Amino acid sequence: MSRRTPAEGAVAVTGIGLVTPAGIGAGENWRRLLSGAPTARRDPELAGLPVDIACRVPGFDPAALLGRSTSWRLDRVSQLALVAAEEALADAGLDPTTWDGARVGVVLGNALGGTAAYEAAHDAVRDDGPDGVSPLVMVNWPVNMISGYLATRYRAGGPNLVVATACASGVTAVGTARQLLRSGVCDIALAGASEAPLSRTPMAAYHKMGALSTRTDEPAAASRPFDADRNGFVAAEAAAVLVLEREADARARGTTPHAVVTGYGASADGHHPSAPDPTGAGVERALRAALLDADLAPGDIDHVNAHGTSTRLNDLMESQLIERVLAGGPSVTSTKGVTGHALGAAGAIEVAYAALTVENGLVPPTANLDKIDPDIHVDVVAGAPRPQRIGAATSHSFGFGGQNAVLVLENAGSR
Repeated sequence: MSRRTPAEGAVAVTGIGLVTPAGIGAGENWRRLLSGAPTARRDPELAGLPVDIACRVPGFDPAALLGRSTSWRLDRVSQLALVAAEEALADAGLDPTTWDGARVGVVLGNALGGTAAYEAAHDAVRDDGPDGVSPLVMVNWPVNMISGYLATRYRAGGPNLVVATACASGVTAVGTARQLLRSGVCDIALAGASEAPLSRTPMAAYHKMGALSTRTDEPAAASRPFDADRNGFVAAEAAAVLVLEREADARARGTTPHAVVTGYGASADGHHPSAPDPTGAGVERALRAALLDADLAPGDIDHVNAHGTSTRLNDLMESQLIERVLAGGPSVTSTKGVTGHALGAAGAIEVAYAALTVENGLVPPTANLDKIDPDIHVDVVAGAPRPQRIGAATSHSFGFGGQNAVLVLENAGSR
């Protein structure tokens, strides 16, 4: 592979790997999204907590998927990431045994690290003293290890990092990887995010701050973005990994991209530790920066994959942003009605979903949207998938700390 000059060419999504509550694999995820069937249910591992509902990956057997010798050493957050990466590389048609690993970068997002590893270590110290702690804790708990394990498995010797911008981490990771490719420091990037937060301590903490839906009597109806009766998010575990290449390189090897990432913008609210700025000023800066980067006008955006968390403040602020800035009246969906909110991994999942939406010309419905909030005045797709020719779409992610990130994806077939 040849070295590139800075900012040369657009960046293509050539591989998609998904491990989410909607299924293992992009095909299974896409079918579940189009069905609009929610995945939230009572979680036995959270029994006894005030909120005991969550969205887990169904039928996830790490020993079968990764091999017993690999899987037993890893926290679930790394297991999810590795399985997603396997699919993404196969989808892209790339063989890590033949590539120049020094030219391959890994950029993943994560918010909480290996929560299961941390809780197990805490319990060991409490019950058995310091000698009871596993020597694997410090290669499983820290957030950087998910990208480190991918680099080790695939001989990826280029830039290797984990970005932590809370629930914007996945979009931040894809945007950062795009910048690395455009700068010429690598030729291939594995980008995305993983999160395995469904441990008792973080779930108790999210409930205590009032972030989780308390609709525990009907879990499937709890995650309801933009609905008048929404009252919080449902937490989820998941991973998404995308293979990114310069578009010219992908086409030179005969690959048709799922979509092309043409714009990225990021900002901070500087407003509050957990609540979004109700004016939307920070997220507007990120959105306008992404549009400028893509050299598109607001009216060029046909579709929005919204952050759409099912919280009262976020959904209202985001809908007002879309109405104010994207004057063309794009279709809007939030896939969290199906998957729940995978925190640091949510943005990467939704970038993958946005790429599939652009590629297939079909917008998944927003699950559980029975009665739209009367203060929300955007075109939210609900009830059934909507066929739509999409030239350009945005994917939005916002996080605690006022972190904001937006990507623009364009239809590869129209370029």
